[in-house]
Amino acid sequence: MLNLKSFIREVTHGPEEGDRIEYFNIKAKVSANVLTNAQDMPTPGYTYDADITKFWEEFRAFKKECDYDLTFNDLMMRAMVEGLKVAPRLNSYIEYNRLCTTGKLIIKKHVDIAVPILLDSGETFPVKVAACEEKSLKEISLRTAELVRLVKTSDVDRVIFDMIVKRTLGFIIKGKIVSTVAQTVAGYVGPGRVATVKGIFEHAPRGEGCLTPNDINEGTVCLTNLGAVNKTLNGRVTNAPLLFPQVFLMAVGVARDENYVYKNEKGEIEMGTKKTLPITITFDHRVGGFGDILPYIQKLDEIFSNPEVMREW
Repeated sequence: MLNLKSFIREVTHGPEEGDRIEYFNIKAKVSANVLTNAQDMPTPGYTYDADITKFWEEFRAFKKECDYDLTFNDLMMRAMVEGLKVAPRLNSYIEYNRLCTTGKLIIKKHVDIAVPILLDSGETFPVKVAACEEKSLKEISLRTAELVRLVKTSDVDRVIFDMIVKRTLGFIIKGKIVSTVAQTVAGYVGPGRVATVKGIFEHAPRGEGCLTPNDINEGTVCLTNLGAVNKTLNGRVTNAPLLFPQVFLMAVGVARDENYVYKNEKGEIEMGTKKTLPITITFDHRVGGFGDILPYIQKLDEIFSNPEVMREW
C-alpha cells in the first residue's frame, strides 16, 4: 500500500526521520547570493595525490582472503563512509530560494553513495548503493555487484522513464509549474520525445529482480572512479560537477607508482617508489569553507596510513 507521506518526501527530496536540518546563516546567504540561479553552485575543488602504498598492499592481501569479489571501488566507498562520519555536513541535500535569499541544509541520516557503472556498450550509468553506513564492506561489495547485474539485465530506458515521472510529480508538489510544463512538452514534442514509447515502458517488467527508480536516483554523495572505467588512464579529474541537490563529490583517478626522493634515518638522500592515488574533492561552498572538508581529508589519510582497519569493516 502506498504511503503518501513517504512518497511525497521521496519525490521532493524532503527530509526523512533522523535527518538534521540547518537553515542558512548570513555567511551562507552571501555565498549563495552570488549565483545566477538556484541551481548554479559555487563549487571549489581540491586535488591531491594520496600516498596509498600501505593501503594498496593491504588491499591486495585482503582481497585474496575474501570469500567475495572485493574491488578497490568497494574499499573507497567504505572509506567515504568513515570520512563522512567526521564530516556529516557533507552528506546533505541543499535547498535555496534565491528570491528570498533563504536556504537550508538537510543533513541526511543515511549515506547513499551514487557510483557510475560501466555498461557493455561503453556508456556509464549511475546507480545508488543505499544506507552504506549500515553495511559492512562485504555487504557494500555484494550490493554493488547486484546493481551491476540488474543494470545489465533490466530495461534501463524503462527505469529512467519511471524516474522522470516521479521527478515531475516532485516538481508539481514543490510548485515548480514552469519546470513541469517544460518536461511535459519535451515528452510529447520534438525528436527526444518519449511519449510515443510510453506504452512499451508501461508493460516492461517491474518488481523484484528488476532495477527501480530508487536504485538510480542521486544518492546523498557521489563517488566517481576513473580506474573502474579504464586502468590505463594517467590523468586526474579536475572539474567534477555536483549532482543537485548533493553538496559533495569525490573523484579518484588510477593508482600509480611514483618515484620520490626522501631522507633516511641517517639523513642521507635516497630514492624510493610509492603508490599514489589522485583524489579530487568537490563541494558546495554554501555548506561552508575548507574547514568543513579538512576532517574528511584527514580521516582518509588516517585510513591510508593504517590500512588494517579495513579488516574490521
